[in-house]
Amino acid sequence: MNAHEIDYHIFGEEMQYVEIGLDPQEAVVAEAGSFMMMQTDIKMETIFGDGSNQDNSVLGKIFSAGKRVLTGESLFMTAFLNIGSGKRQLSFASPYPGKIVPIDLSEKGGRFICQKDAFLCAAKGVSVGIEFSKRLGRGLFGGEGFIMQKLEGDGMAFVHAGGTLARKELAPGEMIKVDTGCIVGFTKEVDYDIEFVGGIKNTIFGGEGLFFATLKGPGVVYIQSLPFSRLASRVWAAAPKGDGKRKGEGSILGDLGDILDGDRPF
Repeated sequence: MNAHEIDYHIFGEEMQYVEIGLDPQEAVVAEAGSFMMMQTDIKMETIFGDGSNQDNSVLGKIFSAGKRVLTGESLFMTAFLNIGSGKRQLSFASPYPGKIVPIDLSEKGGRFICQKDAFLCAAKGVSVGIEFSKRLGRGLFGGEGFIMQKLEGDGMAFVHAGGTLARKELAPGEMIKVDTGCIVGFTKEVDYDIEFVGGIKNTIFGGEGLFFATLKGPGVVYIQSLPFSRLASRVWAAAPKGDGKRKGEGSILGDLGDILDGDRPF
């Protein structure tokens, strides 16, 4: 194997974290902000790019880091190396309620495509790159722009899905339609495109956006019930506005509505 071979265990239900076991000189790379805890004898180091060993030249490292900028991520990642003589554990946490999905790239043909903010951590040696959309419609209306994230190698990677996770194994020619924001990722064989919802009423009053994502097998697709964008919009809608009132507090019911909602005592 080119990537380090790591052990792991996922804990929790709604707010999960993954505990990774590192043998001596094994390492894992992670996005900034996902670290939770670790034992002694684990060295933490900020690295330029994704930490893969594909190209160790200066230009190779700059190109690797540049790819991460295109996906909206930081230039740097954090590597955790076990410098001790025995096995050590460290943990990484979910950024918001959902599920952590282990992806064994050796079982996925060496490549997995995911949305830009889904990646959590991976064994050192896994390449975190970009996947350009070859179709104009998919790039403009697919919900993730022209670029998605591409995980390559033969090691373990971990991605995060918001809410409840659905795993769909598509037969050859089988197709499902998904809200564009609900896609977590899919294997390299899956054909991904977008489709117009259609109908004036659906378009104007449907409230589900103008486009579906169409995913055609063969392959495996991971779908999330709570995209971060949807969670953020609900939190923003409920947050106090400039006048100190939440959205909806200026309704006809006024204070009576707050009492009925349980937000204000009698």
